Amino acid sequence: MPARSKAQQKAAGAALSAKRGDTKKTELKGASKSMEKSMSESQLEEMASTPRKGKPEHKSG
Repeated sequence: MPARSKAQQKAAGAALSAKRGDTKKTELKGASKSMEKSMSESQLEEMASTPRKGKPEHKSG
């Protein structure tokens, strides 16, 4: 599932970093914290690798 916004992509990237052990899980906040717990590494990788061009900063509605 591709990211719908830049913010979602950034959160997925942060969660992926924590899941891989590059970042401490205690440093995660908000959406990235719940993404790390609920999504697999492959799902996070797919969402984080979504091209940013043409994506809104935040998804409305």
